[in-house]
Amino acid sequence: MSDVLNRIRSRPRGEWTRVQRKELPAIADQVVDALQRSIPAMSAFLREIDREDAQWAVEQALLAALGHHAPETDETGNTDTGTDAPADNVTAAVPIDRARRQLFTALMSEEEFPESRLTELARSARWPLPETVRAIALASPSEVPQLAAALGNALVSPVESELCLLIPDPEDDREALENVLRGRTAAIGHTVPLNDAGSSVRWARRLLELTPTGNPAGGIANNNPDGKVLFVDDHLSMLLLLQDESLACALSSRWLGPLAELTPRQSERLEVTLLAWLESGGAPEAAKTLQVHPQTVRYRLRQIEKLFGSALRDPRTRFELEMTLRGRRLLGQIRRQRTRAGRRARSAVSSGIRPLGVAREARVNGL
Repeated sequence: MSDVLNRIRSRPRGEWTRVQRKELPAIADQVVDALQRSIPAMSAFLREIDREDAQWAVEQALLAALGHHAPETDETGNTDTGTDAPADNVTAAVPIDRARRQLFTALMSEEEFPESRLTELARSARWPLPETVRAIALASPSEVPQLAAALGNALVSPVESELCLLIPDPEDDREALENVLRGRTAAIGHTVPLNDAGSSVRWARRLLELTPTGNPAGGIANNNPDGKVLFVDDHLSMLLLLQDESLACALSSRWLGPLAELTPRQSERLEVTLLAWLESGGAPEAAKTLQVHPQTVRYRLRQIEKLFGSALRDPRTRFELEMTLRGRRLLGQIRRQRTRAGRRARSAVSSGIRPLGVAREARVNGL
């Protein structure tokens, strides 16, 4: 296989379509066989899609890796071959690629597309319309082509300057997705009906935004250099609470007014105690959570009762307070991680600067 790849790499760029026809299909077929034999999770994915689609995806990945590109077509469908490609270099890759982007856009649209139009696009894209789909948002857009090839049957398109993938949602695919995405930081959207695909994309992107490695300015997950795969299904309540930070702050103003006259330290102590009590249902359980003596919790609860009065006996108030305090806790985590990320960025910048004059004077003075 390596000998054939080396021959392809040495070919003139204008000859790529002839190479694709003669040699790439055989290589792609071998790659698909190797993936099925060596990676059980990949084998499960490949059983869900057409063999021809899997081969096509591998061919495109190989062409990209070797620096070859398919000719583009203009809006009328005419081929723009440029100066280094023959005029008859028209392959199925271009219309399929374009049709897949158009299908992705149609599925993201808030307008209802006629079913006949979706069916037509799906046929051109060689992407049978599934009943349900889910989105994948990646921290590194450069990995999208490789991942699309690994998944085989994915739609890929920019969403507000970010590349996202949309995949059919087979049953029990979580472990398989984790295996394919291992080593990457990615957010997997929740499963939705095909006509609600935009929702899965939106929440996958939001979850990735709250992940440190996905966005240096914020995050909820640990900064794992080996990548971290997050599922929207595991963070539904958090996403609900943080879908609008201004509303979370408004909840705090609405329900935590009685703590406003306290010092920040006193307020924080009573907040964490009240949340532990609301979540656990009793002083002994809250004490275990906070790792303090139960009497300490009871003392703080008496202070809280003086501040909030009989409102704490109202179920709706307790629910609102718990939701408010959970939101504040999440916002606090995100702000602390943003601060740490900012410090790391500043430290990385400053470590790359060598103040030569100061350093030389320090060495001379022996400091």
